[in-house]
Amino acid sequence: MKGLRWRYTRLPSRVEDALSVEEGEEEEEETAPAPAPVSALAPEDPVEPQLAEASQVLGASEIRQLSLHLPARVMGHPWSLAFCTWRDGFSLRSLYRQMEGHSGPVLLVLRDQDGQMFGAFSSSAIRLSKGFYGTGETFLFSFSPQLKVFKWTGSNSFFVKGDLDSLMMGSSSGQFGLWLDGDLYRGGSHPCATFNNEVLARQEQFCIKELEAWVLS
Repeated sequence: MKGLRWRYTRLPSRVEDALSVEEGEEEEEETAPAPAPVSALAPEDPVEPQLAEASQVLGASEIRQLSLHLPARVMGHPWSLAFCTWRDGFSLRSLYRQMEGHSGPVLLVLRDQDGQMFGAFSSSAIRLSKGFYGTGETFLFSFSPQLKVFKWTGSNSFFVKGDLDSLMMGSSSGQFGLWLDGDLYRGGSHPCATFNNEVLARQEQFCIKELEAWVLS
């Protein structure tokens, strides 16, 4: 008579069952999708500038285009109209007075008698000075009719200089990228090494029709 053979099947213990469950949970945690990041504003979609009052020079399209070229530190900052010729008169001294107490960047925009719009962004407030001041954030611009922006070339640091009789931005060889007289009536624009700019107006000499200075802070 042949002997009987017994087969033993090892049953998992409760401890092993528990470990198996824990391992399964760990795997699920590893494969679980990470929470979606908070959506950020894309660089090409900057915050729309908020103007304290309407501009008499720039339209919504021009404001939107200019905002794309402003330094990141002023993106989304409100625009406050510190000076305008239709309210404060045609006087450079009046512009300086209206700038007192402001330290933030300034966007200077103007329209000449030919209807051309152009101007400059200054990294600090417009003021009287013995020499040139400002930083490489400063730039010139012109709508002719499409926006052209002329950034700092690094060639020199002749950004902004304010006299009682004139305001100058950018310089080389005795020429200024943008120049305004003490009455804020006449001005000039020439190519300069500071910004490697074109003539901002249709002619090198122009007469101002409207001028605004916006503080961005």
